[in-house]
Amino acid sequence: MPVEHPELLVEALNLTKEYPREGGGISRVVDNFSITIRSGETLGLVGESGSGKSTVARMILRLIEPTSGSVHFNGSDVLAARSTELRRLRRRMQIVFQDPYAALNPRMSIRQILAEPFAIHKERPEGGLSARLSAMLSTVGLDASALARYPHQFSGGQRQRINIARALALRPEFLVLDEPVSALDVSVGAQVINLLRDLQQRHGLTCLFISHSMPLVRYLCHRVAVMQQGRIVESGTWQQVCESPQQPYTQQLLAATPELPHL
Repeated sequence: MPVEHPELLVEALNLTKEYPREGGGISRVVDNFSITIRSGETLGLVGESGSGKSTVARMILRLIEPTSGSVHFNGSDVLAARSTELRRLRRRMQIVFQDPYAALNPRMSIRQILAEPFAIHKERPEGGLSARLSAMLSTVGLDASALARYPHQFSGGQRQRINIARALALRPEFLVLDEPVSALDVSVGAQVINLLRDLQQRHGLTCLFISHSMPLVRYLCHRVAVMQQGRIVESGTWQQVCESPQQPYTQQLLAATPELPHL
């Protein structure tokens, strides 16, 4: 059992994920991965595409089952949770996916999309649903007139703001941001990153921020873990990792990613 600590919110220990290879054999996508995230902290998980970052996020949220390892959220065993307990945990842990359009049902209005978490978890917002939905949009810089519209009527940056609003609907304690701006152009992505930083500071969010961009990680995160081929190869504060990298792979990531404008 993990040692209880009042500040420790997320603890993933020795996570491994294997898939069978076509023609035989095993592919190990994540190999003995461990992290901890304290309450109010943003941990950056950085690495190239295919390094296993998104697989780790999905195992922590139990969207996929690990081959081995453990995940604890605020002392609760996520992998042992069943039915009602897992539903309670899921409302406290949310994710913003990479593709802002694919994450939204094109047949649903924004009102329906944002109201869905309340319906699933049978929650009636204080002050009424309409007022809460309007406030959610305002939080991410959108007007209440958006509620009557559909996803295709919005830009990519606006769609990602809607995804962020939905993820925050039930006021979760932990937010996974899985490459949230990689599908957006640079200037729009910078606006979304600034929004996330503002939300982080105003609401004290605890986040796992997944990215291949070292400048973004440096801008948003308190600590950084560098992932290569399913393993963490370097970790520390953002100052340690981004200003004094020890591993050649980390140095390559820093050299390969230019500074982002407008941040």
